[in-house]
Amino acid sequence: MVSLLDVFRARRRIAPYVRRTPLVASPWLSALAGATVSLKLESLQRSNAFKMRGAFNAVIARLERPGRAPTRLVTASAGNHGRALAAAAETFHLPLIVFTPADAPQTKLAAIRAHGAELRAIGRDYDDAERLAKAYAAESGTEFISPYSDADVIAGAATVGLEIFEDSSGMDAIVVPIGGGGLISGVASAAKSIDARCEIVGVEVDASCPFQTSLRAGRLVEIVPGPTLADGLGGNPDPETITWPFIQRLVDRIVTVNETDLAAAMVRLVEVEHVIAEGAGAVGVAAVMTQRADLADLAGRRVAIVVTGANIDRATLAALLSQS
Repeated sequence: MVSLLDVFRARRRIAPYVRRTPLVASPWLSALAGATVSLKLESLQRSNAFKMRGAFNAVIARLERPGRAPTRLVTASAGNHGRALAAAAETFHLPLIVFTPADAPQTKLAAIRAHGAELRAIGRDYDDAERLAKAYAAESGTEFISPYSDADVIAGAATVGLEIFEDSSGMDAIVVPIGGGGLISGVASAAKSIDARCEIVGVEVDASCPFQTSLRAGRLVEIVPGPTLADGLGGNPDPETITWPFIQRLVDRIVTVNETDLAAAMVRLVEVEHVIAEGAGAVGVAAVMTQRADLADLAGRRVAIVVTGANIDRATLAALLSQS
């Protein structure tokens, strides 16, 4: 488990490199839910995604460990973690190789290259990219930094939860997207340490919901993921991921949203809140907007929704807006 002390240490490390993002009231969602709803806009983070927090903490923490500092790095990513880790590697002059799916969004791939990392966009999907990255690490002795199954990455992500509580008078529920589980593991760790009564609601997509499926089965199971607008959430976690115990112990429930509802949420965020969010970033809003998160349970409560990122290709966003 990640302690609150770990989270404060992470915040100290990453403070010069990340933004403290705003927690913004949403009158639209508040009226819809009959609750006090706020948006934690990690879409405004440097690199336009929360991944900067975990990436910088993971690199700096490793550099602080005597005799164990890495000389080169490798990772797998659907895009945002690769971009964030590329920024951290560039800052500390470390070579980095990033394996991604071949069809990852071009805006994310271009950003990885811009930071000087070596990009290998050759995976059939995220699961394949992760297998390739881990195999490369094992063969070459390169330090592998997981986008989610890494205690330092989780502690960095947990600073999102810390900021939510610092910027509010308290929070009854936090709605968090789930991909590999690093963000929700961190947010839940921080939130439950501050107020054990705070409910943590995870959101996956119908097309790729390994953790909801695993909770129902009572063990971590592999699914066959389908295509989704939430490219950052697609795929299976590592079978040995450290995020699974976090989710079992700290997440109160997981809901899913479908592609139609997700597209509608992305459009409504632009129209009503003037917020651009990629698919993965909008799933929490979709869950509340379509009552997947069970609005009856949220009524009268203080609710934060984490909008995790804004890295969407222009063509995809234009198509969604033109169809609305």
